[in-house]
Amino acid sequence: MESKKVAFYTLGCKLNFSETSTIARSFENEGFQRVEFSEKADIYVINTCSVTENADKRFKTIVKQAQKANENAFLIAVGCYAQLKPEELAAVNGVDLVLGATEKFKITDYLNDLTKNDLGEVHSCEINEADFYVGSYSIGDRTRAFLKVQDGCDYKCTYCTIPLARGISRSDKLENVLNNASEISNQGIKEIVLTGVNIGDYGKGEFGNKKHEHTFLDLVKALDEVKGIERLRISSIEPNLLKNETIDFVSKSRTFVPHFHIPLQSGSDEILKLMRRRYLSDLYVDRVSRIRKVMPNACIGVDVIVGFPGETDEHFLETYNFLNDLDISYLHVFTYSERDNTPAVNMEAVVPLKIRKKRSKMLRGLSAKKRRAFYESQLGNTGTVLFEGENKEGYIHGFTENYVKVKAPWNPTKVNTLQKIRLTEIDGDGLVRFEEIPEAIAV
Repeated sequence: MESKKVAFYTLGCKLNFSETSTIARSFENEGFQRVEFSEKADIYVINTCSVTENADKRFKTIVKQAQKANENAFLIAVGCYAQLKPEELAAVNGVDLVLGATEKFKITDYLNDLTKNDLGEVHSCEINEADFYVGSYSIGDRTRAFLKVQDGCDYKCTYCTIPLARGISRSDKLENVLNNASEISNQGIKEIVLTGVNIGDYGKGEFGNKKHEHTFLDLVKALDEVKGIERLRISSIEPNLLKNETIDFVSKSRTFVPHFHIPLQSGSDEILKLMRRRYLSDLYVDRVSRIRKVMPNACIGVDVIVGFPGETDEHFLETYNFLNDLDISYLHVFTYSERDNTPAVNMEAVVPLKIRKKRSKMLRGLSAKKRRAFYESQLGNTGTVLFEGENKEGYIHGFTENYVKVKAPWNPTKVNTLQKIRLTEIDGDGLVRFEEIPEAIAV
């Protein structure tokens, strides 16, 4: 009998990608054949995000894509939006099954009957029941793997629904993380990106309670000893949890690369207090300064939110000038969007959408300027590039250890190899050209 086909679509963050990959492996273990989302499949699984309103809206578009490929397919929604608003997703035409935070990893248990439903069936828990940890990592989807080390968040930022969607902060056991890292490196994957909701909080909930044996620094030190791993990259980490000891260790590490992504959200202390962030701007400056002191060529990325309630023109200019003066490499700019059941929804002094968009555009322009300046500062430097697997209009792309994006004419033999290079010039599209260094470590 021909095996049934399943396809996946992931919205949102690196953590979602790692979990989709783990869910996909559970299907493959049950005999399903995984196909591309654009192909005809018997089951389509959409892993949802609820960080912004835009991610909510995209869900309906993706459902229509699946229906176009096979109108009789069984459609399943999982992920953050599925936990927060399961009934809303279940009511979308074509959706048959909605699984919440604790159910998504048991997805194959719900597949006894693939008959289409008039209304989606919902299986979701109260979020306080999401107090156990399920490890996951991505393999086969990309050149690098995303390794989940932590889930949930105990912070109560006033704009954020993640604690409502993912529950309390909890961590994988150190032994499990190291085993997963070894499994990934044994697959020939050259780079692992550590991911989670609040990875600097690693250790909390390691034993299914609040007992705390290991820290994020312990994790970093242990991973650095795992044989076979070429590169380790830390994804987004809160500035108050990025300790000097961690920065100093990364600067001397065998495998951890000089790239940090540190959420700021606002350069105004008044707005940071309204957001209930756990630091003020001075601490952020200290973190950037420390990184620059021990790793002058490090790449530093920043998350920032514009248009938060109460953000006046003066507050925004404070943020703009703060970022302009800071020695950072690029920005991820988010336009504030109202999320149900968050304190910010009820705040006064709402910023009109038109102004939010204008501020977002200004910061995106600043980001382009910062990235260009960072790339220019790297010209003439040597580094190692890891090549990606996609042919983009006749070019192969890759990233250096400090996250400079490079390009070269397409060559399939370079895919997933590390190559020693010297950065030479910035191309018209903003990417960097290079020359290969003969004594390359192509592996």
